[in-house]
Amino acid sequence: MAHVRLRKFNTRDQNPRLDNDLCMVVRAGRHLFVRGQTAVDLEGRIHGIGDPAAQAENAMRCTQILLEEAGSRLEHICKTTIYLVDRAHREPVYQVIGRWLKGVYPVSTGLIVAGLGRPEFLMEIDVDAVIPDDEPLPA
Repeated sequence: MAHVRLRKFNTRDQNPRLDNDLCMVVRAGRHLFVRGQTAVDLEGRIHGIGDPAAQAENAMRCTQILLEEAGSRLEHICKTTIYLVDRAHREPVYQVIGRWLKGVYPVSTGLIVAGLGRPEFLMEIDVDAVIPDDEPLPA
């Protein structure tokens, strides 16, 4: 089966010096790879400047939307990678993510990094999920 790429875009729309063809989700069979989600919503608006919990809330809301568009749900997340620009953001960000993923039990990696794609970003979450075998693949 060919990979399905959802919500395609080119980075030159945001930065004319860049020209990268990307997408928000790749569905490879029943495996979903979701682009890292941050303070930016799916319409390009930024949320929670200076507030890591608000950024995590936005990131999880967007993740939920993208997974549902791809034929999955939050409860089918298998792995998360969480990037923080400050160790002090760990508790507020993890509290939000923990609420969204209560009872899911994904594997998770957390990293403290020097910076993210924009200086306003305090956190980013990267998600891999699946579409269970007993659910049909979207057309």
